Amino acid sequence: MDFEITEGVINGAQKVVFYGPEGIGKTTFAMKFPDPLFIDTEGSTKKYDVRRLPKPTSWQMLIAEVQSVIQKRNCKTLVIDTADWAERLCTEAICANHGKKGIEDFGYGNGYTYVAEEWGRFLNLLQDVVDVANINVLLTAHSTIRKFEQPNEMGAYDRYELKLGKKTTAQTAPLTKEWADMVLFANYKTFSVAVDDKGKKHKAQGGQRVMYTSHHPCWDAKNRDGLPEELPLDFGAIAHLFAHQLNENVAPAPVVNTTPVMNTVPPVSREEPKVEEIKVDKELQTGGIQEAAPTVNAASVQQTVQSMIPKPLRDLMDQNLVTEEEVRKAVSFKGYYPEDTPIDNYDPNFINGVLIGAWPQVLKIINENIRAF
Repeated sequence: MDFEITEGVINGAQKVVFYGPEGIGKTTFAMKFPDPLFIDTEGSTKKYDVRRLPKPTSWQMLIAEVQSVIQKRNCKTLVIDTADWAERLCTEAICANHGKKGIEDFGYGNGYTYVAEEWGRFLNLLQDVVDVANINVLLTAHSTIRKFEQPNEMGAYDRYELKLGKKTTAQTAPLTKEWADMVLFANYKTFSVAVDDKGKKHKAQGGQRVMYTSHHPCWDAKNRDGLPEELPLDFGAIAHLFAHQLNENVAPAPVVNTTPVMNTVPPVSREEPKVEEIKVDKELQTGGIQEAAPTVNAASVQQTVQSMIPKPLRDLMDQNLVTEEEVRKAVSFKGYYPEDTPIDNYDPNFINGVLIGAWPQVLKIINENIRAF
């Protein structure tokens, strides 16, 4: 079999991880990327004029939104803001699928293994955003400070790392760094200045915002474009790497000579048929039957029913134009609950672990067995 040999630089979409302490300007920096579209997992873009998809309320909703970007190709940069909040959705989904209250309930680190496997599948999906749709992927994340001790070395020191995974056994942070083409660390640069004649007393000054592009004992960073180790926290410093998408000629940013660091301180809904009025018989949980309720408008009843459905499930239903009746029929089809059982009477573990956790399978049942007839 003959394979085609290529050579030279290939310009295409890039995978970027940008992390730093809270308030450093991660969202503002992400806004400067070519034609960004945000998936705002923590609600940090409310104050900014950006294009965004609905805030995902479940792991399945986040995956569905990424898949929609691959299909519609409605941006040049997909921003996941932030990755550590996305990991929370992943962890919640894993726990719900296995009936656990927390990731530590698995024991022997099994929970972190499940999360790493699911996170790896998510990174593969983001790889499709780059390879199939030719769209940049930018993951923003918070930083955390951890005590680091090298083997066969004396002493320990603090270093900045991605705030992914709470335990050393967690693998989401290493997987994310390996997946990325570029890892940028942003921080406030401070200087230690002597304030007495003998140079024994110092105070911190400065506070300039910078970003680091190469690995350092005190932080993780990398790039494959020969960037200077330290740059101002400005998208203009790396804009030339995306010139082919910005439709303009951008010269590489000049190397900035800075003072050495002395101390770095660490819903679309389906239209319902119009009904003038209906009567609702409500069975009291304490026993007995209540008299027929006064006549009410069907629209208000539908709104009340929707409000009883947990928001993560309701968001998935709205996204796929699925009604409560279709969900109840699918649940009855698989023999879980009688068809007339309201969704709000389902066991919460069933809602989280089956309806939300296995939503693609639920949707498949609805499309193939409910809507087909």
